[in-house]
Amino acid sequence: MEIIVFLSIGIAVLAVLTSIFLVRRVKKQIAEMTDALVDVKNGNGNRRILSATNELIAPLAYEINEIVVSYESRLSIVRQAEETNRQLMTSLSHDVRTPLTTLIGYLDAAHKGLVTGKDRDDYIEIARRKAHDLKEYIDVLFDWFKLNSNEFALEIHPIEAAELTRNILIDWIPIFEDKQVDYDIDILEQPVRVRLDTDSYMRIINNLIQNVIAHSHADKIKIALSKQGNNMKLLLADNGVGIEKEDLKHIFERLYKCDKGRSEKGSGLGLSIVHQLVEKMGGSITVESLPGKGTEFMLLFPLEI
Repeated sequence: MEIIVFLSIGIAVLAVLTSIFLVRRVKKQIAEMTDALVDVKNGNGNRRILSATNELIAPLAYEINEIVVSYESRLSIVRQAEETNRQLMTSLSHDVRTPLTTLIGYLDAAHKGLVTGKDRDDYIEIARRKAHDLKEYIDVLFDWFKLNSNEFALEIHPIEAAELTRNILIDWIPIFEDKQVDYDIDILEQPVRVRLDTDSYMRIINNLIQNVIAHSHADKIKIALSKQGNNMKLLLADNGVGIEKEDLKHIFERLYKCDKGRSEKGSGLGLSIVHQLVEKMGGSITVESLPGKGTEFMLLFPLEI
């Protein structure tokens, strides 16, 4: 009997000691977790809570770590968006204020009679061109904001892409001739049915061609539409100044402007808009370029089966 009582007392004491040890251990870990969370709250998103898999608080520690990782990922996206918006506002201030100030200067000179005759006509013509450039910039800016808003939605439905492409390019032919750009248009004669948003497809083609006209310094452009396997392939190539290899990696990034592939003119949003629209319609776009030789964009869209 005494042995049983002694064992019982021993077990009880051991249980109490074990409980005290576990409580202290848990308290220490909770204190460490609290410290880690305070650190995260103060901006250290790389802080993690360490815990062995056999410890009581391990599931809680792992869950908190996942929350911190998710929080840091979202915070990174917000920071990138803020930086992009900051750059955009800086670009907007320069790209809109400068031509607008110049535009007002030319119009004021013509209105106040500071120039007359042919000079006055030249001033008005310059002001007209600058007004069109400014409108084009604002249109691109509006498209980018709309594309990145929660309200943006595509109306994707089956269309006959070959005829649509011809109709889009018809409006560009007078511009090619005015700019003295030789054009080679090769569109498949048979119908090509693809699921697309019509307005977005038009924007893609117009942005790509405008990029060639404004920045490539090309005197030849080739546009070809064909079938490749289960895809429609749209090829747009020019013989312009080309794009450096380092610039090519960033060509579809927002606000990115190449040193040689683009002049100082432009928003840096046109190709970003193209890339986003292509992906939203389930397609893909790639670009190849050789400095001094030209640039080639290739777009693929799944055929309607």
